[in-house]
Amino acid sequence: QVQLVESGGGLVQPGESLRLSCAAAGSIFSINDMGWYRQYPGKQRELVASITSGGGTSHYADSVKGRFTISRDNAKNTVYLQMNSLKPEDTAVYYCNADVVARVTFGRIRSVLWGQGIQVTVSS
Repeated sequence: QVQLVESGGGLVQPGESLRLSCAAAGSIFSINDMGWYRQYPGKQRELVASITSGGGTSHYADSVKGRFTISRDNAKNTVYLQMNSLKPEDTAVYYCNADVVARVTFGRIRSVLWGQGIQVTVSS
């Protein structure tokens, strides 16, 4: 069983920074794309940023380009989201997402996993 565990959220003032972390734990064979999504109350989850397995290609939502940076450490099975120049409209629950191949008794199984969600609040 593989789980994603997020950390790093909290309350900050506009213009400040936060770094979110998401570590995959369990019997992992490999991890393909990883990403961060966010969800506003009553709205669908939306993609914030994603990164390929080797870290060579990343994609960002227009609303965060130039302010957020996604990165990953494959040795630690961890993805990060550095959020700078935060705005009140960045306030949301942030979810980590990963395309994981896990080792199981009979071989390997691929699945898309989600973290539990972490609150980010930007307010003065």
